[in-house]
Amino acid sequence: MLQNLLLTLDYTPECILIFMPSIHNGGQSTFQIGELAKRTDLSIDAIRFYERRKLLPPPSRSTGRFRLYTSDAIDRLRFVRRMQGLGFSLQEIKELMGVRGDRAHACSAVREFLKTKLADVALRIRELQQLDTELKADLRKCNRALKQQRGKTCACPVLEGEEQPGNA
Repeated sequence: MLQNLLLTLDYTPECILIFMPSIHNGGQSTFQIGELAKRTDLSIDAIRFYERRKLLPPPSRSTGRFRLYTSDAIDRLRFVRRMQGLGFSLQEIKELMGVRGDRAHACSAVREFLKTKLADVALRIRELQQLDTELKADLRKCNRALKQQRGKTCACPVLEGEEQPGNA
């Protein structure tokens, strides 16, 4: 609803006043990509990237061909960010979005995704623990070589790939 506004304008050929009410799309308010970027704390390029990856449906367009988004885009992008934070790939997130629409089977499907992700995390933890063990062993080799060096020049056992019995 418009309120009575008092405006004073010069009437010249260059002076045109255009009033554009907020744009609505099927009853929902819409906004342009810059506003979506602000509301989601993402860059415009990131939003376009997610569109190309089909994580966002193609937006409607204004008569001026600007992308127009609804609050659904905010929800989707927040979901994408949350799932990325949990370590899901974009492909996995796309699959999870598909599951989101099937409320009857969503929970069991998500449970399977989570079990798979937990197994992946457990494997990565074991790999990192093995890496930790190897790095500590190499550090001990360097410490031992430096202690034995006492001013003399010697090769670094890690760089030389020397294996000493009982030092691993």
